[in-house]
Amino acid sequence: QLVESGGGLVQAGGSLRLSCAASGRTDRTLAMGWFRQAPGKEREFVGNIFWNSGFTSYQDSVKGRFTISRDIAKKTVDLQMNSLKPEDTAVYYCAMRLYGRSGYDRWGEGTQVTVSS
Repeated sequence: QLVESGGGLVQAGGSLRLSCAASGRTDRTLAMGWFRQAPGKEREFVGNIFWNSGFTSYQDSVKGRFTISRDIAKKTVDLQMNSLKPEDTAVYYCAMRLYGRSGYDRWGEGTQVTVSS
């Protein structure tokens, strides 16, 4: 089970930190990803972190503004979002990709992020 927290309303230029807590086993976790879905749009990839190595990758539009980190012992992954823009408004989801799987298998319920102009 994945549970996101930390969403809310923030003004443009502000910051928010989202957190995703995983319960159960994480030893088969290859990567944790963050995705978002804005109203009327398809869900899109924001970034991810490989669980063991800590290697990260990001969508171009968030590079330099968003940072993903993880705490293996606590089984959490965070998304630090700085310099937020109104176009960052979306429901943000965390997801888990397991070894041997091609996609993300487990998803959280999502948390709303709203950036006002």
